Parts: sequence; structure tokens; C-alpha cells
Amino acid sequence: MVYSLYMEKKLLQKAERTHHLTREDIISLLKLSEPSALFQAADKVRREFVGDGVYLRALIEFSNYCKNNCLYCGIRAGNARVQRYRLTPTEIVETAKKAVGYGYKTVVLQSGEDLWFDTDKLCDIIRQIKKLDVAITLSIGEKTREEYAAYHQAGADRYLLRIETTDKSLYEKLDPSMSWDNRVRCLHDLKELGYEVGSGSLVGLPGQTLESLADDLLFFQKLPVDMAGIGPFIPHPQTPLSNEKPDGHFELALKMMAVMRLLLPDINIPATTAMETLHPQGRLLALQAGANVVMPNTTDTEYRPLYALYPGKICLGDSAEKCRGCVERKINSIGRHVSSGKGFHGDYKKGK
Repeated sequence: MVYSLYMEKKLLQKAERTHHLTREDIISLLKLSEPSALFQAADKVRREFVGDGVYLRALIEFSNYCKNNCLYCGIRAGNARVQRYRLTPTEIVETAKKAVGYGYKTVVLQSGEDLWFDTDKLCDIIRQIKKLDVAITLSIGEKTREEYAAYHQAGADRYLLRIETTDKSLYEKLDPSMSWDNRVRCLHDLKELGYEVGSGSLVGLPGQTLESLADDLLFFQKLPVDMAGIGPFIPHPQTPLSNEKPDGHFELALKMMAVMRLLLPDINIPATTAMETLHPQGRLLALQAGANVVMPNTTDTEYRPLYALYPGKICLGDSAEKCRGCVERKINSIGRHVSSGKGFHGDYKKGK
């Protein structure tokens, strides 16, 4: 036991100093049965590289239509029990205006892969929201390089496209008709086009191994990403994976997030909503283990229950204004504060 604790301490010191770990090092940290030292190390690195501020991003879930059939997702095309909805372009822009009124400096436009929103429609929405003097993050799936270029030219700053898993065979098993290679192509196109690029993993997928999770983290470091979200897999009752159990996924996701902070010390890492679905203090625990971003939902409450990627999402009936105040109070309760900037990668070191 003494030897094991000694080796853990040396490994964490190495990570704090060099921000490089081998695949075997990462697996060792993910196996920790008592990860408090890991979380403390990640929190220390977070404080040094991105400070005590927390960036808030206003999430607008504008459509739950999706052409894909991912086995783990509640809004998959094959789920006939979903009540579909689609905000109009005017409704999306009006929601963004309300978010700005609550003090948000970033708007995140998220949807399923809804083909109704063609390039012209999306670019017009982006241009209108950009006039509000906010950063714009898109999370709308796989597109062509030309489409990504058009969004960026219209004013989109960031793009979130989670790889979910770098295990190619597992990815293509869980995402029928989708190509892992195309997913990676999208990420490289986004990087080359000048976006701040976000990705991330779904932790606890059936068939996933610690080895593949370690590969995910090394993949994010190699790209490298500017932001990354780690979420625990939560089985949806209307999917083929409905009988899977989420046991232990919360702590493993938290360990993944902490190791990512050690490897990529200055990126933006959200405390994901799914964390709080599995643990009542999930987002606060994530903020104390390396995270520095929270994305409160600003979608109208009538639509929130319909964007059901997984069951048990929090704050479905709370107004956007209430969510904004509640999140800030929680952040303040752990000695942190809401940052006033737009939160681009590297802003903290630039004094923004």
C-alpha cells in the first residue's frame, strides 16, 4: 500500500510538471479506487492555468430532429416515441437575445443533425446572433468542410463535436451508418479552418475499456482540442441500450475529466449537466476536479423535456433566468466566481 501511494504521488507530480502521461500512466490513474489526490492535483493545475473564474455558456437546444440512429441517444431517428420540435430561426435569435440579457457572453447552438437547417438558414441565424456581441459555439454534428467554412465566415467561433470514443469498432457498432474516419475528418477540418475545437467522450459505454478511454485522452492532446466535455453514459429507456446500468460511471467520468486537465492544463472543460443527473452535487464536484465551464440551459421550458438525449436531465422546469442565478450561487458557494469574458482558449493568460 505504501509503495502504491508513493507511485501515485510520483505519477501525479510528473503530470503536474510535464503534462505528459503514457497510456499506462493514464490507465493507472483511471483505476484509482481513492482518487482524491488526483482531483486535488487537477484542481491545482486548473487554478494555475485558467484561474478561479467559471465561464457560463447559454445553451439553446433548437431542434431534436436527427438523421442518425446512435444506439445510446434518446433523440435517435429510430425512436418513434419522441415528440419532435424545431425552433424557427426567429425563435432561436430571440432566445439568444434573452440569454444576452441575463449576462451570457457565449451562446451554444445545439441540435440533432437536422437537415431542415441548411447552410443559408444557419448562416443567417449566426450573423444575427453575432450582432449581439457574443461568442458563438455550434454543436450540430457532421458537415462538409464547405459548410463549416461558411458557418465560420458568418461568425461562428467554436465547434463542439464529441468523438464519444476513439475505439473505431465500438464507435461504428454504436453509431450505425456513421463513419469514425469521417468524424475525425470533421475535427481536423474544423481545426484547419480556425475554429476553437471541442470534443469529448461518453464514459461507461458497453464494451468500452480503460485502454480506449486512455486513447481518447491522448487523442484530445494530440489534436489538440481547445475544449473537451466528459459525460457519463446514462441509458435511455427508448434505446437499444435501455437495460445497461450506469453504476460507477460518475466517478470514472470525473477521473477522466481530472486526467484531461493534467494533460491539457489550459483548455476549457465543462462541468456537464449529465454529471448532476447522476449526483446531486455533480457539477460542483466537477468544478473542484478540473472543470471551469458550465452551460446552463436557456431553451424555453416547453421544449427542454423533448431534448432528451438521456433520462433525468435536471432543471427542466426552471426558467432561464432562474437557472442563471442558481448556477452563479452554486459557483460562489465553492469560492469561485463567474468570469465576465467570452472565455476563449488562452484568455486567462492574456488577462481577459
